[in-house]
Amino acid sequence: MKTEKDKMLSGYLYNPHDPQLSDERRHARLLVKKLNDTRADQISERACLVKELIPAAGEGVWIEPPFYCDYGSNITLGDKVFFNFNCVVLDVAPIRIGSRVLFGPAVQVYAAIHPLRAGDRMTGLELGRDIQIDDDVWIGGAAIICPGVRIGARSVVGAGSVVTKDIPEGVFAAGNPCRILREIEG
Repeated sequence: MKTEKDKMLSGYLYNPHDPQLSDERRHARLLVKKLNDTRADQISERACLVKELIPAAGEGVWIEPPFYCDYGSNITLGDKVFFNFNCVVLDVAPIRIGSRVLFGPAVQVYAAIHPLRAGDRMTGLELGRDIQIDDDVWIGGAAIICPGVRIGARSVVGAGSVVTKDIPEGVFAAGNPCRILREIEG
């Protein structure tokens, strides 16, 4: 029998009130609070807190507080990833972010989904879909990355966009819903 965490990470309906998941979220929220309470001159403390919150973080990761996530442990970050102020990452499913990815302020990355049917939502069960953001991507401020999407390497997502479908490599995409506007050379 799969645990609720196994179901969550596999994209199946799961009970978010499961004691193990509740404990892991509480632990992450305490770390997030500590991170968000650090001062700008507490660089080494921030780095330690980021590594504890997101164990699979590469080198040179920088997160500007405030930052919010559900678990942290379901996020993988490459090297030199930058999150600007007020980003939210709902990591109920694996979220894989490559190296040198830049997030503008108030970007939201949602792996979490509630069932579409009201009867299913009334059960309180939830689910999630993996998100993949490849190397050298720039996500403009206030963009929303929806569950289950992949953004290809070297692409740029315009500010305020809502990404509901995969974005290929090397393009500029923007809008609501986000659509490819042109290729990026180089």
